[in-house]
Amino acid sequence: MEKAIKRYFPIFVLPTMVAFFIGFIAPFAYGIFLSFCKFTTVVDWEWVGFSNYTRIFFVNGKLDTTFLHSLWYTTLFTAVSVLIINVVSFSIAMALTKGIKGTNIFRTVFFMPNLIGGIVLSYIWLMLFNSVLAHFSKTIVSTQWYAFWGLIIVVCWQQIGYMMIIYVAGIQNIPGDLIEAAKIDGANNLQLLRNVTLPMLMPTITVCTFLTLTNGFKLFDQNLALTGGNPGKMSQLLALNIYDTMYGTTGWQGVGQAKAVIFFILVALISLAQNKLSTSKEVQD
Repeated sequence: MEKAIKRYFPIFVLPTMVAFFIGFIAPFAYGIFLSFCKFTTVVDWEWVGFSNYTRIFFVNGKLDTTFLHSLWYTTLFTAVSVLIINVVSFSIAMALTKGIKGTNIFRTVFFMPNLIGGIVLSYIWLMLFNSVLAHFSKTIVSTQWYAFWGLIIVVCWQQIGYMMIIYVAGIQNIPGDLIEAAKIDGANNLQLLRNVTLPMLMPTITVCTFLTLTNGFKLFDQNLALTGGNPGKMSQLLALNIYDTMYGTTGWQGVGQAKAVIFFILVALISLAQNKLSTSKEVQD
């Protein structure tokens, strides 16, 4: 039976590989090609070389800091959101695995925001923020930092419940005998957390960190609905900046595609580095 499976394995895999090539590899490769072209549609292109990549940073011979601003703004947003989401979701997961009453109700309540779409959720929060800030003659887009913390609140409120569920599953998979042995050896709660819980949760922490990291860099819906990049494109995250370049300015589709390629490379490098660091940590532990 095993020999038969090995023999016919390529036949079973072929449909999936064809679908993967058509749905991902071919469009991705063609997208890279278009980043070196000036185009209005994907079949109406003109080769311009690295001109699109130059125009990301220089327009009419002058430095354009729009993309660089979006890059550092996104990096800061991602760092803050990753830290808050993982710390809070882990803390809630620890509390909900202590056997308190109503645990299932709390899990459901915390998870529910993740079921709401990003656009709808952002419009709801937009009304809430502006209603409160109206008392101070402000709006969520009065400054880029109002917008920044508004985005942080929305994203954390949406994602904490989802990450909490993953942490709860990881905590429940820790062998009870291991925890009991540590307690018998005299380990207090802090030592138990540092020497038992966290090392055993490293695979879970890796997953949650990866998800929140990539979600932070790829955030689009909430940024579009909550701030629209205002004021003056100062609250544009990278995904919205690319969208605005592609569809907001005539003749800049190639530049937007070049930005998308750079964006992909950044996210891929960050994800690989994060995964490498997490794997190294697991091996050391």
